[in-house]
Order: sequence, then C-alpha cells, then structure tokens
Amino acid sequence: MDYREAYQQSVSDPEAFWATQAGLVDWFRKPKQILDSSGAPFHRWFPDGTLNTCYNALDRHVIKGAAERTALIYDSAVTGNKRSYTYAQLLTEVAAFAGVLQNLGVEQGDRVVIYMPMIPEAVIAMLACARIGAVHSVVFGGFAPHELAIRIDDAAPTVVVSASCGIEPSRVIEYKPMLDKALELATHVPAAVVVKQRPQAEATLVEGRDVDWDVAMHVGRSDPAGCVEVKATDPLYVLYTSGTTGKPKGIVRDNGGHAVAMAWSFPNIYGCDAGDVWWAASDVGWVVGHSYIVYGPLISGATTVLYEGKPVGTPDAGAFWRVIDEHRVKALFTAPTAIRAIKKEDPDGSLVAEHDISSLETLFLAGERLDPDTWAWAGEKLGVPVVDNWWQTETGWPIASNLRGLEPMEIKPGSPSVAVPGFDVRVLDGAGTEVPPGTEGAICIKLPMPPGTLATLWGDDDRYVSSYLSTFDGFYLSGDGGYVDPDGYLYVMGRTDDVINVAGHRLSTGSMEEVISQHPAVAECAVIGVADPMKGQLPRGFVVLKSGVEADPDDIREELVALVRSEIGAVAAFKEVVVVGGLPKTRSGKILRRTMREIADGKETPVPSTIEDEGVLDTLRPVLRGE
Repeated sequence: MDYREAYQQSVSDPEAFWATQAGLVDWFRKPKQILDSSGAPFHRWFPDGTLNTCYNALDRHVIKGAAERTALIYDSAVTGNKRSYTYAQLLTEVAAFAGVLQNLGVEQGDRVVIYMPMIPEAVIAMLACARIGAVHSVVFGGFAPHELAIRIDDAAPTVVVSASCGIEPSRVIEYKPMLDKALELATHVPAAVVVKQRPQAEATLVEGRDVDWDVAMHVGRSDPAGCVEVKATDPLYVLYTSGTTGKPKGIVRDNGGHAVAMAWSFPNIYGCDAGDVWWAASDVGWVVGHSYIVYGPLISGATTVLYEGKPVGTPDAGAFWRVIDEHRVKALFTAPTAIRAIKKEDPDGSLVAEHDISSLETLFLAGERLDPDTWAWAGEKLGVPVVDNWWQTETGWPIASNLRGLEPMEIKPGSPSVAVPGFDVRVLDGAGTEVPPGTEGAICIKLPMPPGTLATLWGDDDRYVSSYLSTFDGFYLSGDGGYVDPDGYLYVMGRTDDVINVAGHRLSTGSMEEVISQHPAVAECAVIGVADPMKGQLPRGFVVLKSGVEADPDDIREELVALVRSEIGAVAAFKEVVVVGGLPKTRSGKILRRTMREIADGKETPVPSTIEDEGVLDTLRPVLRGE
C-alpha cells in the first residue's frame, strides 16, 4: 500500500485494515472479532484474542533464531558504564525478575509501580510485569514524594520497584529517601519494595519490607517465570499524565491493541525494523519511553539504545553524536528541547564533525512544537531529514507524521505532516462542525480510535468520557488547536487548556497553583505557561498576598519556588513568581489565565467581555510583558 491507500482503508474499513496488521504479532488465540463497539463510546480491539506482550518482545525472536541479536544497548554517559544484552540474555533477566515478582505475591492483574532511573533494570522490570500479566506503572525517577504518593494510592501496587539513586550531570539524586517519604504520605501499603543498589549512593533498606534487587535475582534465576496468557483487552500498563484539575489521570493501555500498534507503527512511521539500531533519547517514565524505547523496537526485533545522560553536559554538546557514532544508530528520536540545548552550546555544530554519524538516516522530533529554526539547524548540521511527529500520552503513538517506512513525503516546516493511518483527524469549530482547510479549530479524532490508544482512565470511566469524549459526540478531543492545509498537512498551534508543555513534559498549572496556595501568605494565585525559546513553555506564577501580610516579595518568591520544587519536582522548572495587587477575573470569578498567557506571549488579545474589572488587567499588562 501507498500512504493514501493505507489511510483510506484505515478510516473507511478499520476492521479490515487492523485485521491484516494483527498478523504482525504472535497470538495464543487469534482474534475472530476485530472490533467491539457495543459499549460505545468505549471501543475494544481484538476482544476475543489472547497473547503476551513480553513473548512478542523477546521469546518469539529467540525461538525464531535471533537469540544472539543485540536487543538492548545501555549507554550511561554519567557513569561511563556500557552494557549490551542479546535477546536471549534479556529474556533470561526478564524471566528471572518475573519470578521474583511472583515470589513476592504479584499475580495477574496486580499493579507494580516502577520508580527508576535510566538503567537496564527499569526495562527488565517493565517486561517482567508484562510477562506475568501484571500492570506496570512507571513514575519518572526523581518525582517529588507528594506526586509519587498520589500515584501509589491510585494504582495500589502490590510491589514498588526502585533504585537507590539517579545520576545527573552535577549531582546524585537519592531516590530511596523520596520513596520512603512517599510511602509515609500514601495510604496504600505495598507488600514489598525492591531496590537496585547503585554504588553512587547505596540506600538503607527497611527490614521486612525492602528487598535487594541483586539478592532477589539470585533466587529468581533459579525459578524463572513463563509467559502468562492474557486477554487482548487486559491492561498492560497505567501511565499517569497531568490533569487540569491537579489530579493525575491514569492512562490505561491494553495488551493486544498496543502490541499491534507498536508492530505496525515502528517500521511504517520510523522506517526501522529487525536488526536496525534505534535510539529514542527519552525516559521510560514518559510515553515515548514505553512505546519506542521498550515495546516498539523489541516487538519489531530491532536493537534499542537506553541512554542515561543529557544532550549537553555529559560531557558536552557532542554527547548525542558520540552515541550515534559508537553504536551505529540508524534513527534518533528526541525532543526539540534537546536540539535547542545542543544548538545553544554549539551553535556552529562543530562537535558534529568530531564523530562519524554516517549511520544516521533520520532525526525524529516530538513532544512539543518544532519551530522552523530548530528544524533548519538540525537538518543543516546533520545532513538528514528532520521529521516532526505529533502525538500524546493518551494516543500512545503518532497521530500525525511523515511515514518514512510507508511513503516518505515532502516535509513542511512547522507541520508534523499528515494524519497517520488509523487516526481519522478532523478540525472542528465550537459547534462540532468540520471547518474548511486553513481554518483553525479544535483538533479531534473520529471514533473509534485505532488500536494502542487509551482504553480508559484507571478506575474512572466517567472522567475518561468527560475529559475526552463529551465535548463533541463521536469524537476524541485532543485538547490541541490547529488547522489542516489544502494538501492535508496538519498544523498544531498549541494547547487549548491549562496544561503546559515544559521541555516535552506535560504539567498541570492547576497542580502548581494548589501547591502555591498552601503558603500561609498567599490569598490567591495563577500559574500560566509562557513561551520559552529553549523549553517551549515555562511556568510563571502570579500571587496576591493576604491583607496585612508584610513580607519581602523576594522572600516569598524563594519560598514558593522551593515549595513547588518539593511538591511537584524540579521537572516543573518553576522559577518565576510575581507578587501582584490583583488578578483579572470574569464576573463569575474565573481567573483569565488564557488572556494573561496571550499577553505574556506578546499577542494582541481582545479584552473578554466578561471581565469584571478591566483596570486590574491594565495594571498587570506591563508585568505580564516583562516591562
């Protein structure tokens, strides 16, 4: 098929299209029913099929003769350690840890929270959960105790898997004390905590609860676990993303639809397949790490690079080029923020010339809007196509891209190209009517969504419907606005809600406001995302102090920055707080955050007719503009 043929079939006859793609994975019981829409707006793919995701990622490659092919390359720029695993070796480790989990009481359907840095044990733990039918929930290593506790309470894990520390370019971050604090804050009590000790900062283990990873694996290797047969509709993992209310949403990914989506998308979108060396420079705590560090490449039989380091500072802005050179990487996937950081440190790209990057065929960028300057710089310095792709934690794989393995097409700067087969993308106005090409509106996806997208929210079907499916009947609301040009290219213009995008990480301004409001001197507050050339957006806080409070604004700012860092984590990049006399509101009392954001970004925005006191906004305008 060419692109148009594949796309047309996928939206006009999705059952026929995905029935064919289901043959890309190995089933214990092949599905006879491809799509069940009887519970609409909930749709279930391959409902009568059974399989095992770990079997598809590891066992089948070993069985079919690829046991000695390299599956995983671990490259730690912060420790200097490098290690490779063949498919057979990785399977041995995964089966052993799956046995460890079973010995700790983890059964099919139980949850396991994984709170780890970018080390092989994180990948092993994920695959081990999949092997025994347990549901993993990976939390970004270093998340603050309060946020980790919320996720532990929501997922109610039988076991938590962690490491003693993570390593940044300038410091070691001890994870275990943060995990211990989170477990104190949480109401749920896991049966056990498994800790991988790292020499940079060994952790103190709690007797009777904590288990040393290496000690447990000695036992696990003598009692490895086999693959458990699960339904295609059983959950594989829960991944939390920020919600606009401040309460994180647990995105549920199923086993069958996800495996098929990974098996189809990895070669067709990214142009890589069995034996190719692929590198997604992300983190296993994010959806890119799930889809394209772990599952997509391994299901396809490729070699995946697991990198512990940064684009700059480990040791310099040539770190990425060194990894490509050393491991002969065919394609790199990262965020525009990473390229902007490299460009800032090495604007002439002189460090590229110090490495042989001739193996590199494509650079893929996603996670935030790709600005044309960054696109042009990367293309010029690397000499390869720079391909944008747009998707979300909820969708699990790209909604729009330039399909390098199916039909590479013209690249238009500022656009992630065209809708990917399976995603019936429409741009709607406020009344739910599709708008003509070139007209901005809400980017939506006509139901049913393709396999591999979210099945629901963990334990909250009602919130799933209200958050994504209730605005326009029969459509998934992406929360992004944009337009489609006459050639069918999609342009994504930005979020339509108050979730901001900091260096590819979606963060809730509502969560930050909740933390700020805890300060005894704060009467009310607002946090908005302000455009930033490096990170896409940065949060900026505005606070009104309680009457009678006499405090140095600089002291207040420092205290609030520290408070957000403690409760949300350094990933929020929260550094700017301004004490103001009042916040602009509607007559109903709603703070005009969108108006504030547009003024801060230098846009000419009309004053809403519902504003209560225009003088408050006039006073705040120069502050928002940084004047």
